[in-house]
Amino acid sequence: MAALLEIEKLVVNATGGADYPAPVIQGVSLQLEAGEVLALIGESGSGKTTLALSALGYAKPGLEFRAGEVRLNGDDILAMAPDEKRSLRGQRVAYLAQSAAAAFNPALRIGAQVTEASVLHGQLSQAEADRRAADLYRALGLPDPDHLGRRYPHQVSGGQLQRLMAAMALCTRPDLLVLDEPTTALDVTTQIEVLKAFKDVIRQEGAAALYVTHDLSVVAQIADRIAVLYAGEIKEYGSVDEILHRPKHRYTRQLIDAVRPPPDTALGPLEAKDAEQDVPALEVTNLTAGYGRKQASGQLLKVLRDVHIRVERGHTLGVIGESGCGKSTLARVISGLLPAMQGEVRLKDEPLEPSLRQRERRQLQEIQFVFQMADNALNPHQRVDQLLGRPLEFYFGLSGDAKKQRIAELLHMVELPPEFSGRYPEELSGGQKQRINLARALAASPEILLCDEVISALDTIIGASIIRLLKRLRQQTGVAFVFISHDLSAVASFADDIAVLYAGQVVEQGPARRVLAPPYHPYTRLLIASVPELDSSWLERTLALRETRASIDQAVEITDRGCPFYRRCPVAIAGTCDRETPPSHTLDQGYTIVCHRSEAELRRGSFS
Repeated sequence: MAALLEIEKLVVNATGGADYPAPVIQGVSLQLEAGEVLALIGESGSGKTTLALSALGYAKPGLEFRAGEVRLNGDDILAMAPDEKRSLRGQRVAYLAQSAAAAFNPALRIGAQVTEASVLHGQLSQAEADRRAADLYRALGLPDPDHLGRRYPHQVSGGQLQRLMAAMALCTRPDLLVLDEPTTALDVTTQIEVLKAFKDVIRQEGAAALYVTHDLSVVAQIADRIAVLYAGEIKEYGSVDEILHRPKHRYTRQLIDAVRPPPDTALGPLEAKDAEQDVPALEVTNLTAGYGRKQASGQLLKVLRDVHIRVERGHTLGVIGESGCGKSTLARVISGLLPAMQGEVRLKDEPLEPSLRQRERRQLQEIQFVFQMADNALNPHQRVDQLLGRPLEFYFGLSGDAKKQRIAELLHMVELPPEFSGRYPEELSGGQKQRINLARALAASPEILLCDEVISALDTIIGASIIRLLKRLRQQTGVAFVFISHDLSAVASFADDIAVLYAGQVVEQGPARRVLAPPYHPYTRLLIASVPELDSSWLERTLALRETRASIDQAVEITDRGCPFYRRCPVAIAGTCDRETPPSHTLDQGYTIVCHRSEAELRRGSFS
């Protein structure tokens, strides 16, 4: 019996006006059985996405299929007529893109987009598709599943949008799923539920999946076999156990060595802070912010409530928390993109106007934003030299050779060759686009760099190099960072201090080594327990733990009454946590935990 997907000696070339075709995929062959998950791993630019997209008979602009076959249930996809390929896509093969923001039409409601393919192909009526979508929302841990489809894409968080894209792909019950970094934008607790949902759906419905990723810890949880790609060739191919525990190729071992370990939770010596520290680079006090208006009350819908943070000069504040907790909103308020309801933002003890339109050019220069979604942040109609040249002209008046030289320096800083200056965003991989996004912010020589999931789209090798780059930049220039991430290992490796956000409130804050060691806030403990390990049994073992069974489909409420974590907390005190505002325990070196449990209980880690 033939395999569900068969790729035979596939060759994909890049044309792009070069004197001769450049190979992107070089004679790759592989097979995928029904109910099986095959992971394609490798660093940015290795050809993972190009190979996966061949299962849809699609090649990106500038690429062409030159040789080989791609068969789905015996049907040669590459030989199909355009009408046959359109029928295939979304019905027999579904694709989950790396960037959910680029996959959704901002002008259409979410429900219409999730159900479109199943209705268009005549598989389901609109009512049946709506019910199927609501069931998928529940399975993927999304809030308010019966009414979520009425929202627009901008009304949900980035992580929620990523899960909605998964619902869109699964709605048609396809034979094959092509998953292109589907958990990149998800926080660790949400990732657990999404991985479990993928595994259940694939096995229950007899589907198969090509899973494109650079995250070997995720691969260990969901894949049956792994293909390691480098420069368009398969360097190693085998079971998960063989690849992770008995790798043969040097490149595979390099990828495994680059996996960031879970954060070290053993409290070591704390670095003493200078008591005579000058005015901080950035201070946020009593900050409350939100979006839109509630129809019933007419009040602003709060996303952040009474937030206090401080970033010392040349230091890094890591901001961690689940999708929707307010991390990105905090960065938007600091940058002036979103005026706060109340509170103050001070830059080197200088109060800033709430809106960036009211701020001076110097203040705009000193706070720069690296956005989470590089696809949305980069103008697709501008070359890289135009994208990087704009801030150089605007802030420093550079032109001509001076501007060209600085652009080359910026590309070198983010480890891209100078010839990339003539490329457009569509000619770059996801990781390369994010590095251009970073280079554009660095072009302003800022005092504060707001990094919103800056390494989420990067493979582990390049992600580690970007962290090293940021550390060098901090040492050389004294720039301070607000480093927003759901990757606790990355935050632990870079941040001096950490603020843990939940439901728009800071529940724990202090030196990084202190926050990541007992005693924890119960929510911080949940986050740390949810960091994937390079162990294929980790997901099932973690789901069995009480602390990680706290359901993410519980609505996260921004509330002025009680503790917002109450409904998910494994150690909540009924009659107290749901009614009274939790007190703030100040322990050592400015370290605080906001919790009803006593300091002694938190230190013991046991509760009666």
